[in-house]
Amino acid sequence: MSTIDIPEEHDDIDGIEVIDIRSGDRSKPFEHRVEPVSKTTKAIKFLGQDHPDVQISPAAVRRIAFGAVEPGLLEGARLERHRVETGWLTGITYRAYTLLLSPAIENDRLLDKAHYAADPGSSDDQRVLAMPTSHDTDATLVYADAMDDLFAAIDRASMRVRGNNPQEVGRRIVERPLTAVPATFLNPGRHPDDDLNIVDGNSRWASCTAGIKVRASSISPTTAKDPVPLLPSHLMRLPLAERRDLVRDIVKNAHRDINAATGTSKAARAKRDQAAKLLNAMTVPVQVIVGYTDDNPDMGMRRFPVAVRSLLMRMNIGVKPFDAASQNGVTAEEIVTALFDAGELGDDAQVVRDVLLGRADVTDAMKSLGLNPAFRDLRFTFVVQQLTRKEPRLNAVMAAKLDKRRLQVSHRSGPIVELGLRSYSSLAKETMASVRTALDTGCLWQALADHEWAVENIDNDQAVDDLLERANSDDIPARLLLGVIAMVTLVTSGYLLAPGGSAEQIVGGIKVMRTGVGTVIKTVLDMKEGRQVLADAIKRIRAGLRPQWWADGHLVERDDWKGSDFNAHLRLAANHGFAPEGYQNDLTATELEDKALTAFQASLTTAAANLDDLIAMRKKNGTDTELPWLVVEPSFKQLNFMGKDLARISEDEPR
Repeated sequence: MSTIDIPEEHDDIDGIEVIDIRSGDRSKPFEHRVEPVSKTTKAIKFLGQDHPDVQISPAAVRRIAFGAVEPGLLEGARLERHRVETGWLTGITYRAYTLLLSPAIENDRLLDKAHYAADPGSSDDQRVLAMPTSHDTDATLVYADAMDDLFAAIDRASMRVRGNNPQEVGRRIVERPLTAVPATFLNPGRHPDDDLNIVDGNSRWASCTAGIKVRASSISPTTAKDPVPLLPSHLMRLPLAERRDLVRDIVKNAHRDINAATGTSKAARAKRDQAAKLLNAMTVPVQVIVGYTDDNPDMGMRRFPVAVRSLLMRMNIGVKPFDAASQNGVTAEEIVTALFDAGELGDDAQVVRDVLLGRADVTDAMKSLGLNPAFRDLRFTFVVQQLTRKEPRLNAVMAAKLDKRRLQVSHRSGPIVELGLRSYSSLAKETMASVRTALDTGCLWQALADHEWAVENIDNDQAVDDLLERANSDDIPARLLLGVIAMVTLVTSGYLLAPGGSAEQIVGGIKVMRTGVGTVIKTVLDMKEGRQVLADAIKRIRAGLRPQWWADGHLVERDDWKGSDFNAHLRLAANHGFAPEGYQNDLTATELEDKALTAFQASLTTAAANLDDLIAMRKKNGTDTELPWLVVEPSFKQLNFMGKDLARISEDEPR
């Protein structure tokens, strides 16, 4: 028994036709039928024994053949090669039964919304899965999570894309191919230990299956008789042969409904339309990745997961691009994986990788690094430190992943924010939005990349006081560490916000510093009173108390202040210092000149980043025509004049 829920339609005289999906002789009337298993034998032999470029297990070959609408076409099929950053992926394209594919085990679009094991407050039912690893010899993704966790994640992601990105299917067949990859499970329990999982096309799959209902007894051992909505986990629990039989039953029952609903009444036509929509949604074109060749033969299959993900990212630039936060999350994971593969994460590379990614429990990994795993801000600070290291090979890897000609400190911000926030993934949605907005305005400053500094286990008040003492003694690494911990603590607790319109009103109309949170911290960090305020804020916020403010030469409590009040006064102090009344009059001439130089240099950084974005956009769009000289001549002239003007007020370059 199977049904598909269809909203009540208008009176459609023509009705909905079952679309002929055959590739051969169309002279006979078309009836959709699932081929017998005997028809798959030659395809299995061709893919499993006769084709050297197919690098998948016999079980995966069998799934491909069993899922093909016309398995005979797989014999002798041409394999296609796709270039990715690390090598070549090999795929085979055919039309498959929708229900013999499974949705993505991890939906990269949701990386910014998932809960992470690195967050002590995350809940198990929303926690992101561990990243898949590669098989030793096969082009297959390997998942180590428990099957119940995999099922929950797949069902959750599938239900979400049904609502977020519904597709029109049923009146027509799906024509744009999905992309799938073989997967194997290390902890299958009583369930099948392999599948074909989609890496692109989850919305199409979810829309095809959105209204299908089946007998509960056909998908699980139960005595329930009422039809239940079909979930991906229901399919993945079935052995391959039973899963194929389920498809056969659904197809047969749909044709039965069409033949039984005779007549011209609206009810009869609606039943025929319902069955026709179901049949049209039962198949999809799919490209299954069946091989991978790395540019570096010594890597074998190690970079196969990276290659699959890079293909996915390239596919999702047109129809429904990733949100910036999710894309930054994917890019960050690619950066960390590439640094790990290149040996750029130091002697404890596996530990550092696990802490940076934050997908698995980081308790032991943090302890091995000498850091207290209960302190979210310490892990965030470790992410900042690792991804701002100014080392040539590390920077080259990051620049390549970010598609930048020159790596600037601002370019690192997006990936750092997304990895760091995995320690805070259980924050309320509204809180996380304001935190991300504040950090996205600019959470880094140049000194973080210009100086070597390390993350210490600052997990108690005495450690904070000791750090402050060193920071006051012109210890630059200590000062940077103090600044980053304070920034993370203040932003995530709502005391340092993105520049807003009401800040001047809060402080009596005086101009405040309207820059990114990183610049505010960097500026306040250069003041002795500022360092005192930041250190005190770390201690008090960790203890669940409001931070104190500097007034009349000492720290005082401001019980009536909200987060926006502290934010406004910190931005005021960044502009005017910590005078007894919280404001000093005019800056000196030298200070004004320093501010003007800083503003000029910041504008150059922004301009260079904009040029990088333009070049990246042209590359993505395939634009190879040169810009007309008349268009770019004013920019060249302005750059030339600026160079001459700057040379007039600068020392000569040292030789």
